[in-house]
Amino acid sequence: MAALLDDDAVTAALRELPDWERDGNELVRTVTLPSFAAAISVVDEVAAHAERVNHHPDIDIRWTRLTFRCATHSMGGITQLDIKLATAISAIVLAGQNPGN
Repeated sequence: MAALLDDDAVTAALRELPDWERDGNELVRTVTLPSFAAAISVVDEVAAHAERVNHHPDIDIRWTRLTFRCATHSMGGITQLDIKLATAISAIVLAGQNPGN
């Protein structure tokens, strides 16, 4: 199991994760996509990635607005798994915001 990251490690990781913030024991990012269909497409891509790596974010869907929360619940906080997942989500969101690029 991945080890919990200390506060300094989380702060350092957030420097490499624009648009993400720490909310207690979670990494959080909210994005707005151009349409509901685009938002659901991003959710589908994130879900497929999460299944491949067996690490899943909490996702709140509000029309074109998505909020992702990453935490390793079994460890009670943020681990390297969450940093990797947040990084992957950022790439998926970028592709969803700029389809065809």
